[in-house]
Amino acid sequence: MTKFSDLKLDPKVLKAVAEAGYETPTPIQAGAIPHALEGKDVLGIAQTGTGKTASFTLPMITLLGRGRARARMPRSLVLCPTRELAAQVAENFDIYAKHTKLTKALLIGGVSFGEQDKLIDRGVDVLIATPGRLLDHFERGKLLLTGVQIMVVDEADRMLDMGFIPDIERIFQLTPFTRQTLFFSATMAPEIERITNTFLHAPAKIEVARQATTSETIEQRLIEFTPTRKDQTAKQKRELLRAVITAEGEACTNAILFCNRKTEVDIVAKSLKKYGFNASPIHGDLDQRQRMQTLDGFRDGSIRFLVASDVAARGLDIPAVSHVFNFDVPSHAEDYVHRIGRTGRAGRKGVAVTIATPSDQKYLDAIEKLVERPLPRVAPPEGFALSEAAQKPARKDDDRKPRRGAEKTGRKDRRDRPVKPHGEEAAMTPVEVTKPVEQAAPQVEARDEVKADTRPEKDNRGRGDRKDNRRDHKDDRRGGRDDRVVGMGDHMPDFLTRSFKPKAEKADG
Repeated sequence: MTKFSDLKLDPKVLKAVAEAGYETPTPIQAGAIPHALEGKDVLGIAQTGTGKTASFTLPMITLLGRGRARARMPRSLVLCPTRELAAQVAENFDIYAKHTKLTKALLIGGVSFGEQDKLIDRGVDVLIATPGRLLDHFERGKLLLTGVQIMVVDEADRMLDMGFIPDIERIFQLTPFTRQTLFFSATMAPEIERITNTFLHAPAKIEVARQATTSETIEQRLIEFTPTRKDQTAKQKRELLRAVITAEGEACTNAILFCNRKTEVDIVAKSLKKYGFNASPIHGDLDQRQRMQTLDGFRDGSIRFLVASDVAARGLDIPAVSHVFNFDVPSHAEDYVHRIGRTGRAGRKGVAVTIATPSDQKYLDAIEKLVERPLPRVAPPEGFALSEAAQKPARKDDDRKPRRGAEKTGRKDRRDRPVKPHGEEAAMTPVEVTKPVEQAAPQVEARDEVKADTRPEKDNRGRGDRKDNRRDHKDDRRGGRDDRVVGMGDHMPDFLTRSFKPKAEKADG
């Protein structure tokens, strides 16, 4: 059996590995490290949780042992799709390089540029970054990539899902042609294959497991659930989730619960807290410090349930996760492999439970096609029953509370006001008249009589008549028009009666 001592690593690195408690490399490590130490490009394909991080960290530290970093010119570059994964790679580097003098910098969002600029100005051997923040520093003129000797792309398929491929291609073009490239991915999509063919030179391909396979140490379960009301689907799923967690009992020491949307993450976490479960949310909209505190709390056991979006589905190394719950079926089949890969790591046993509704059938079909086997169906926990609140309509129109302040002011709630028709409905809907025309007409006549006394005298241009005409047309639109004929009526302006014949000129005397 191959051991780390057989891989020709630097003695200082071997010492750090031994202190971390590792003796035997995983298959991806045993396959990738020798080729990386020879300076070859490496294309590593392995399912999540197989130790890909150490596959490039250990040879990188060994190769960078000789040389010195220069200001603003890192000697190696590690690209990660998420802040959490980048921070985890930085932690691994600290563990394995603690007996060396190599320096590192972590460039991720949510951290001030000033602190990161100071690290870059000193010169770093290893630069660990997300693509967006790396390009931000480059465009500000704070960073040069012409000194990169080793470039690593971690979780490349996640880069593809997050839309980072154009950034990756640009970064490749900013680095020297003679660099060594280590490329790791759990799946090999056509776009990923195109990039490897473009930027990798005769790579050594190490594939230690069939693409998109799930670990045999994970017990997978699928609960097919049909809601009684479509508008209460989410609430009924939350009740089922709590019943499943309760049924697991002490076997569920901790768990990651995955949702498809960030808003759903917050709702599920809030619901679990309400019913006494120690849960916290994590997703991309949270502050970076809060995200790291949540992860640290989950690692040290102060947080039992981590409710997450797919930001936590890739690469996070939390070894002792007993369960994974898919509150939502992932819309991308590859994400299912990554999600359940958070449990059953390093040879441990794990359980993955997925809750599916009839609307998720197309996603289930794609998952089963990818993993090439059906997901084991199980029944809901024994004795599970929906509450009365979950079977009632989500909102009753009769039970709606009046708008705040409506009772004091006497104004009607805006929701109770009749909706005015528009578009085609306006053409088809008769206009509602609050008073009959017979009652409105005398009021209009009286109003006209009053105004007639104060009406300005008509001048020769008939200005008053035009005002009357406009007023009459306005009354027509209001529905209060009397039967008088619209027009000049009995009055004829003076200028129409004038004679335009030229006056006879007087004869010259």
